Formats: sequence, C-alpha cells, structure tokens
Amino acid sequence: MASLSVVLIVKNEQETIEACLDSIESIADEIIVLDSGSDDNTVALCEQKGAKVYVNKVWPGFGKQRQIAQSYATKDWVFMLDADEHFTEQSRAEIRAMVDEDNQNYIWQIPRLSKVFGRFIKHSGWYPDYVMRLYPREKVNYNDSLVHEKLQLNGELHVGNLKHHILHFTYKDMNDYLVKSANYANAWATQRHEQGKTTSIANALLHGVVCFVKMYIIRAGFLDGKQGFILALLSAHSTFVKYIDLWVKNNQG
Repeated sequence: MASLSVVLIVKNEQETIEACLDSIESIADEIIVLDSGSDDNTVALCEQKGAKVYVNKVWPGFGKQRQIAQSYATKDWVFMLDADEHFTEQSRAEIRAMVDEDNQNYIWQIPRLSKVFGRFIKHSGWYPDYVMRLYPREKVNYNDSLVHEKLQLNGELHVGNLKHHILHFTYKDMNDYLVKSANYANAWATQRHEQGKTTSIANALLHGVVCFVKMYIIRAGFLDGKQGFILALLSAHSTFVKYIDLWVKNNQG
C-alpha cells in the first residue's frame, strides 16, 4: 500500500500548529516539519505531536524552502500543508483514497475554504481556490520562486480535482494581515526587479483599482458581506503596494 508524507514549512506558529497537526490524525505515515527559525514554542509542539522536525534558518524563499522540506520526506506521496490550514474529515478520507489508489501519473488539486476576519469567504474569487498539494514525491517538486511558488509539471502528469476542501484560517488580525502582505509584496517586487521588470505609479494604481472591481463586483465579493468589502479593499491596497515597491526598487540610486 502506498504511503503519505505530510510536509510543512513553519515559523512562529505556536498559536496554530497544534490544531493543524491534530487535523492530520491518521492520514499521514510521516509528518515532516521544516522550521525557518522560530523563537517561540513551535518546534517543541511539533515534536510533541510526533513530527520529524528540521531547521533551516537561512531563508531562501518559499520555493526553495519547500524543496528542502520535501527532501526530508521518504514516503510515496507528498501533501504540502501550511500551518494555518486544517484537513476536514471528508478531505482526509478522500486524500487517503487517492494515496491508496497510487496513480503516479496524477497530481491532485484540492479546494480551500478560507476564513477571513470571522467569516468563511465563498465568493470574491477565493472559493473554491484550488491548490496543487498532493503529488508523487519522486516525480514533482517546487520551482525556485521567492513567493507564489508553484509545482513544476511535465507533460506526463495529469492534474485532477479533489472534491472536498481543506480549511484555511488566513489571518489572526489586521496586524497579521499587514505584516504578511508587506512581506509578500517585498518578495514579489524583489523577484520582479531581479528579472528586469519595470512599472509606473499609474500602472500600480490601475492594478489596484482593477483588483477591487474584480473581487467585489465581477467575482461577487459583495455577497461575502462586510468582510467581502474589507477583503477587496485590502487586496487592492496590497496590489498597489507591491507594484509601488517594484517602482521604488527600480528608481533607487
């Protein structure tokens, strides 16, 4: 019977990691955790839950960090999970069934249902939010992107969709959102700057406006209530900021 490694990259996740690991329960044949230099109780909590914990404090970007984490996995299949995500009973059963079937020609996408500021978001372009997470370990790995990393696919593999979602608890509070957004913007702008990409203030403003219109109107974010409006506005701001960050990097010195 085929086996499964659930793999996580973490840093300072003591508030969320126990619930995440509890949701894995019997689905995993091993749990691999790569810590990025936590200074809280994250590592100890992971070890208490039976995870194999490794540490890489020199941050290489999300893509390479996931590559390193996967290198410690030993089972046939990998599910790459984040510390703010939980399996549900239905998703556990479906994932285990796909592993047991062991069709090595497939990568599986799974839908995510995200909770933002006290509400599960079912519109705004945030659901079903398919992410590629379940794949044969020896055939697939992540690219080198600093942020928005993706699995590198080849023509031999098919992509299938799982039915049951995982839960995604995105932000603890507004400060958590702003910190994460700033970090993503900096990584995105750094990567684009290194690729020789340019932008303008007008382009940054246009992208921000388009982001809001898409999320709140075209993708029916207004059906997500007050949280839908807040999320669209914050996403527009984050989009504007990442383009402005690129503009600043291009115009320094």
